[in-house]
Amino acid sequence: MPITKTKIFLLISLFSLLLILFRIGWMSYHQPPEKPTAEAEVIDFRSHDLSKKEIYKLDGGWNFDPYKFIEPSTMTKSKQNSKTVCIPHNWKNELDDNQKETASGYGTYRLKIRLPKNRPELLSLHLSKIASSAAIYVDGKLISQVNPSAEQNNKNTEKYGALSVSFTPIKDEAELMIHVSNNELPFNGGITNSIWFGSSDAIHQKASFFATLQVIVSVIYFLHMFYAFSLIFFGKGQHKKTLLYFGIMVASAGFANLIDDNVIVQLPIQIEWYYRILYLLFLTTLICMLFFVKSLFVLRSRIFSYLVFIYGLFCIAIITTPFSYYYVLSGFANAFVIIAVILMFKSIIPLTQRKEYGSIIILLFIVSYAINILAGMLINEKIIAMPYYPFDFIAMTILIALVLLQRYIRLLELNKQQTAILQQVNKQKDVFLMNTSHELRNPLHGIINIGQSILDNEGEKLSANNKYHLNLLVRVGQQMSFMLNDLIDLTRLKEERIKLHQKEIDLHAVVSGLIDMISFLMDGKKIQVKVRISPSFPNIYADENRLMQILFNILHNAVKFTSEGEVIVKAEPKGKMAYIQVIDTGIGMSEETTKKIFHPYVQENRLKSANGGIGIGLSICKKLIEFHGGSIGVHSEINKGSTFFFTIPFADKSAIKKNTYTEVRTFIPDETTIHNDCTLTADSHTNHQRQKILIVDDDPVNLKVLYNVLSADYEVATAFSGEQALQCIQTGKCDLVICDVMMPNMSGYELTQTVRQQYSLSELPILLLTARQQFEDIYAGFLAGANDYVAKPAHTLELRARVRALTDLKKSINEQLKTEAAWLQAQIQPHFLFNTLNTIASLGAMDTSRMVTLLNEFGKYLRLSFGIHNTQTLIPVEDELELTRAYLFIEQERFGDRLQIQWEFDEDIDFQIPPLSIQPIVENAVKHGVLKRITGGAIMVRITKLDTHFEVSIIDNGVGMKENKIHEILDGSTNKSKGIGLANTNRRFKQLFGKGLMIISEPNEGTTVIMAIPRS
Repeated sequence: MPITKTKIFLLISLFSLLLILFRIGWMSYHQPPEKPTAEAEVIDFRSHDLSKKEIYKLDGGWNFDPYKFIEPSTMTKSKQNSKTVCIPHNWKNELDDNQKETASGYGTYRLKIRLPKNRPELLSLHLSKIASSAAIYVDGKLISQVNPSAEQNNKNTEKYGALSVSFTPIKDEAELMIHVSNNELPFNGGITNSIWFGSSDAIHQKASFFATLQVIVSVIYFLHMFYAFSLIFFGKGQHKKTLLYFGIMVASAGFANLIDDNVIVQLPIQIEWYYRILYLLFLTTLICMLFFVKSLFVLRSRIFSYLVFIYGLFCIAIITTPFSYYYVLSGFANAFVIIAVILMFKSIIPLTQRKEYGSIIILLFIVSYAINILAGMLINEKIIAMPYYPFDFIAMTILIALVLLQRYIRLLELNKQQTAILQQVNKQKDVFLMNTSHELRNPLHGIINIGQSILDNEGEKLSANNKYHLNLLVRVGQQMSFMLNDLIDLTRLKEERIKLHQKEIDLHAVVSGLIDMISFLMDGKKIQVKVRISPSFPNIYADENRLMQILFNILHNAVKFTSEGEVIVKAEPKGKMAYIQVIDTGIGMSEETTKKIFHPYVQENRLKSANGGIGIGLSICKKLIEFHGGSIGVHSEINKGSTFFFTIPFADKSAIKKNTYTEVRTFIPDETTIHNDCTLTADSHTNHQRQKILIVDDDPVNLKVLYNVLSADYEVATAFSGEQALQCIQTGKCDLVICDVMMPNMSGYELTQTVRQQYSLSELPILLLTARQQFEDIYAGFLAGANDYVAKPAHTLELRARVRALTDLKKSINEQLKTEAAWLQAQIQPHFLFNTLNTIASLGAMDTSRMVTLLNEFGKYLRLSFGIHNTQTLIPVEDELELTRAYLFIEQERFGDRLQIQWEFDEDIDFQIPPLSIQPIVENAVKHGVLKRITGGAIMVRITKLDTHFEVSIIDNGVGMKENKIHEILDGSTNKSKGIGLANTNRRFKQLFGKGLMIISEPNEGTTVIMAIPRS
């Protein structure tokens, strides 16, 4: 039930009343006796016992001489222009009219003190908050001086706090004279606070008491600041903002407390900067308190932003405003403080009504702060006078401590509740894993047994491929069976319900059988598994099933994290134990991981992302080995491999001897239908019916499944790593890449980014396979440049549909490029035809034989230009050269000596090239190169046979072009027709051969266009 506003108002009122009563009691307790008071410039203590611990105020009527520093020797003489004033005294209204705007000035205060006969030998005066210069004389002798200054010339006064001075009276009457000057404070001057008088012991005890209280309050604040900043540093960012605001708040309050009132810390700065710094500290304390409350309760209001802006303006004003206007500025600052306090009340009261955790204590904290601010304003305005009062500060500190303690207790309770919940959930998880594993194991064993029975049935005729698939099915099932056993054992080990059935075991036979079982994991990997265990190695004493489980987990890890190299299993006697090692040349582990690799669910981060797994196998191995009485360890270095070693007791202690013979048996993976095969894509252009797909996955089982799904409809190439995939893409053409995301060395994302540097989304689509379907994973895939993604395990229908969509897209892009090439060829025909026909007509009148030859070449040109072969992907190079020769013959007839042609061919240049690739480039060289010169030029067509490819070069000595123009043409960003054909040819060469055109050109020096066609 919410708290009503009436109850909150009563709570605030009662707490405020309590604080006010406590403050009034403090004032009453420390209030000096009202009698005697100074009258007619004399104060009489003859009837008082000054030897007691009582102190008195020298308030009342003093003699004051404005604008005079009376010499001590003349203090009892003429009193011309002097007047009687009442101490405490602000002389701002006592000086001349022309000085009333400020409190600058100087003068002399005098008082006679009549003393009793029985008095202490040493008496003291105590002056508080001396804000300017003062010189204190007793019986004509200078006993103390603050900020020594000449008349009206003091410009470097410093602020002093309480000052105690002692003197020994010679007579029964002491003449007290104080020279006071003020040239800096615009709002008050003179003796503005009461002067305490009494025995030296009484004055010293009272002054020390208040100074000690002030130091204690500051120390409390600084301790809170220290633990707040310590929690920020060590607390890993929890509640960071709240603690930061709180730490700055108490730090500024503590420092302000040290330089205010009794001025415990004296700074070597002018008095006006004391006031500037104090205002800054007070406002900083306030604004940090506001944001502490805002952060503590996560309040959201734009008013806080406005207050920060106003705070910033005040900071600038406090530093830059002339000191004479500080009284006005302090009025605005007080108004700002009041508004901020009201805002805090307005924010906290609704929270208190809703019983927000800790809101009542913070409400009382704000009340305490408000009472303290109000009292400070009244003291500054001289409405009330009281000694240093620490209890508002202490109350505020206690309230904050209560909030933090309350939060700590709440966190403890939450931790207990969450711990109990987590323990219960953990038990439920273990039960769920065990039940699920049991439920999955029965059908899994059924699958394994059915597959094995088909394999063992000699009467059943199976093809080699189907037999391989069944073998693979049985091996994968056995691997899953081991994983399910691990899940079941995880719960049993926690409850210590594992029972071993130990007997004599032939280690050599067990290891050999296990390697056969995991051989499918080595498909496509250049790994050799070597067994260096003699068949005569002594039998060990172990549970056979558990030993197989141990070895399977360790060998499985070794093979999984080794891409190439070797895995060695060896054993040797070591005392009464068999010392077994599994050594691999894989990617290794960091030192940090090796220290905790045998803990449940621990994996190296880079390994976990690359190869999956749940990280419980090795922890189970450790427990099982320890149950056998052995131990396990590991040595590993990153990129240098790992060595797992463990011990198992021998069966027959008497049979243990030095093993002098070791058999080395090497297991090499069998050749299977799944291997790294890119060759089919190299000459795949001969088959125009089936599109080509490259599958990339480091898991041979996944690779085989994808191969089986897609091989019926597509030509499929396979790669086991990103590096192999890049080689496949460079050596041959493919229409789609299907890539697993998580692979060692080069992830699917990295492979995609590398491919995109050469091929666009339309030129080579990429389909990513991912085990995760989180938004950030999908976003990362598309950001890397993927066209689509499929979540693993992929459903066959979905996979085929997405593959079909991407291959159709690729096919349509290819068709578009072919159509565009044909269209480009057609675009140049009308103009060319018109000019050629004009040439034929003119030759008919002059040279009939030349006309007939030209007509034959023109017919050949038309036949080759509009031939159906131009829509094919590749054509014989001789067909393209024939078209080029026909075109150049026509152009030579037209332009005569302005066009020179050279041909340079190597022998045996039988290869295929995209249609309409050489002729358009030659035409571009004629029209936009040599014929741009008045004298014309020469064009050379050169074909060179190199080791890996044929190189076709079209060289002209025309007008050339700048480098930026070359980039525009190849990118297709130019709008001129001469650049479209080159851009189209460049894109087609990139798609077909992985490399586009190379153009070398300099203005006025000609252009060379080079195209490379792979030999295979």
